[in-house]
This record gives sequence, C-alpha cells and structure tokens, in this order.
Amino acid sequence: MRLTTKGRFAVTAMIDLALRQGNGPVTLSGISQRQAISLSYLEQLFGKLRRHQIVESIRGPGGGYSLARSADKVTVADIIIAVDEPLDATQCGGKENCHGADAASGTRCMTHELWTTLNAKMVDYLDSVSLQDLVDQQKQKEQNVVVVHRTAATAAHNIETGVN
Repeated sequence: MRLTTKGRFAVTAMIDLALRQGNGPVTLSGISQRQAISLSYLEQLFGKLRRHQIVESIRGPGGGYSLARSADKVTVADIIIAVDEPLDATQCGGKENCHGADAASGTRCMTHELWTTLNAKMVDYLDSVSLQDLVDQQKQKEQNVVVVHRTAATAAHNIETGVN
C-alpha cells in the first residue's frame, strides 16, 4: 500500500491553506509557488475538496480558497477520501476476489483479513489526525528553526564581542 502524490499534495496544500487562513482567501498560485506543486494539479485537487465541502472558493479580485469548516473539524482521512485517494492494502481492492475476478476460485486470499484490518487501522489513524494537529506541528517546527537561528546568531555575536 502506498499513498500517491495526490494524497500527499492534497494534505500539504491543506496545511499551507490552514496556516494562512487568518489572512483572507489563499490563492492556489501562492500554494503552488510555496509548495512546488503544479497549479493545474492543485486546481483539480481543490475542485474535489470543494465538492466535499472541505474548502470554499471566493471569486473575484482578492479571491482564493478558505476552509469551509475549522481546521480541527477536518481530518486527514477527510482530505484523502475527498481527492479519491485509495486507502486499500488488499490486492483485490476490497472485492474479496483476491485470486482475480476471472479466476475460477474468485476467493479471498489467506491474508485478506490481515490487509482489511490494516485498512481499518489506517483510516482510524488518519481520522484521528486533524488538520489543526498538522498546522500546530508545522508552527512548532517553524518556532524551533527560529530559536535555533537565534541561538546561532547570539553565539556568533557573543564570540565577536567576547561575551560568554
């Protein structure tokens, strides 16, 4: 099971949007530049996110996108499902014909229950992580970087001035 770029890009773009939510509508071109994601790809993803009422679009000058509901009410599972990302570790896509639709047996494989259980655990986990959780993590990372840079600058200043 592998999460494709569709799911990764959708989650990344949503974090970017949520980080800037307080400054008015966020443009897809801005997200595209900051996250190095194709603008046309973002347009496709945000069309799906809008249809699932995760984002809303604001037209006209100064327009863009904003969250349709608060970041703590949007889960990673919501985002992944909205962009049609398959979350399925089974070989059969959940159809229970693991040995092939054309196979005479058309039965489940011996590990079908294992992969079905994994699917449920993945969805449960992704449903337990809110967009707000990811925004908070990102803000914490940014604060840590600033602190590290300040510490390095302070150390350099102290060396130059002879302060210990």
